[in-house]
Amino acid sequence: MSQVESDSNVEIWKIKKLLKGLESARGNGTSMISLILPAGYQISRAVQMLTDEYGTATNIKSRVNRQSVMDAIVSTQTRLKLHTKSPKNGLAIFCGSIVTDDGKEKKFTIDFEPFKPINRSVYMRDNRFHTEALQSVLELDAKFGFIVMDGIGTLFGTLSGNTREILYKFTVDLPKKHRRGGQFSVRFSRLRDERRHNYVTKVAELAVQMFIANDRVNAEGIIMAGSADFKNELAQCEMLDPRLKLKILKIVDVCYGGENGFNQAIDLSAEVLSNVKFVQEKKLNQKYFDEISQDSGKYCYGLTIL
Repeated sequence: MSQVESDSNVEIWKIKKLLKGLESARGNGTSMISLILPAGYQISRAVQMLTDEYGTATNIKSRVNRQSVMDAIVSTQTRLKLHTKSPKNGLAIFCGSIVTDDGKEKKFTIDFEPFKPINRSVYMRDNRFHTEALQSVLELDAKFGFIVMDGIGTLFGTLSGNTREILYKFTVDLPKKHRRGGQFSVRFSRLRDERRHNYVTKVAELAVQMFIANDRVNAEGIIMAGSADFKNELAQCEMLDPRLKLKILKIVDVCYGGENGFNQAIDLSAEVLSNVKFVQEKKLNQKYFDEISQDSGKYCYGLTIL
C-alpha cells in the first residue's frame, strides 16, 4: 500500500469515526440541525433559508424546545458566516443541544469539509443528526476496473459502489479456424495467430490508457473476464503493463461479452471486491500495532468524547 493510499485510508477512518459519533448523538425536542451544502452553494442563500426557519421556529409551542431550536439556528448561521463560499467538496454543519451520558444537555457545533465532493444539499431539524448523505460518499470510495474480452470484442469499465461506467468498447473481426488441409493450412494458421496476437496487444495498450493516469493505476484492482481464453492470454501477455498485472484480483469466465458480460463479471466478483477494503484496513491496523510494539512514537490512542 502506497503512502498516499495509507493517508487516504486514515482520513476515511477519521470521518467514519466522526460520523459514528454524530449518528449516536441524541437530543430533546427537534433542536439538532444537520446542514450539508454542495460545492459552490451560495452561503447567503443558506443564511436566508435559516432566517426563514428562525421565523417559523417562533411558533413552536414548547418554550424550552423553541428556545433550543432558535439558539441552534443562530449558532448554525454564525458558523456559516465564517465561510465566504462553500469549499470544493462542500460543507457540513451539525449543531444543536445533545444529551450527555449523565442526562445533561450540552451545546454542540461542528463544521467540516467532506472527504469527497457532495452533490446535493440537505437541511434537517430533528432529535438526531442525519449523516446519510456523507455515508453514501464513503461507500463510493473504491473504484475497480473491468476488462471483458472475447473473440468478438472488448469492453473496459469501472465499478464504484453501485455505479457502473463503460469507459470504452470495440469489436474485432478475427479469422475462424479452418478445417482445410493442404498447402494453405499453415498459412491460414499463421495469419490467425498473428491477428490474435495483434488483438491482445491492442487490448494491453488500451488498458494502460484506461487504468493508468499520472503514472499510477487509478483503480483499486482489475477484474479480467471473458468467454474464451483471451482473458488468460492478456493476463500473461508481456505487453500488459506490470503495474496492471499486480492489480489483477480475479479472472472469471462469463457466458457473454460486452455489457451483459460486464454485469455477469460484477456478480461473479462480488466477494473478492468486498474483501479488498477489508484487507487494506487489516494491513493498516497491523501497521498501527507494529508502531506500538516498536515504540516508534508514530501513534496515539485514547478516548474522544463527542
